[in-house]
Amino acid sequence: MSSGQPLNPLPGDREPTLTIAQVTERTGLSHDTLRYYEKAGLIERVGRSTGNQRRYQAADLAWLEFLLRLRETGMSIADMQRFAALRAAGNVTVADRLAMLREHRAELADRIRALRRNATVLDRKIDHYEQLLLDEHEHERPGTDGTT
Repeated sequence: MSSGQPLNPLPGDREPTLTIAQVTERTGLSHDTLRYYEKAGLIERVGRSTGNQRRYQAADLAWLEFLLRLRETGMSIADMQRFAALRAAGNVTVADRLAMLREHRAELADRIRALRRNATVLDRKIDHYEQLLLDEHEHERPGTDGTT
């Protein structure tokens, strides 16, 4: 999310708000995805202007950014929905939300370790093939095959 763009306030509003187009530009999410997130209960109903246009507040953007982090780290939509429902239920669910995040973080750590192991194997294979190419080029140069 880009933070360099100013929020556009609506007349009479205390907090600046953004249109759906501005949110799509900042988040990279499509209009359809934002509407889906709202229908799926991932984001609460967004405020509306007098013309019935969605108007997103800073808190909505912060929540969207967190949802994007959850999605990018592999949390399922179902788990994201569960987390959003817990969040909407208020502070009585803090322990449950903390447990969910700890579990997700542990799963992420396991995936990172697996990715590092896989990267190490790939690095070794790349080194192997680079060495094969170097050896092959050494044998192709005139004078390096034992003849003059």
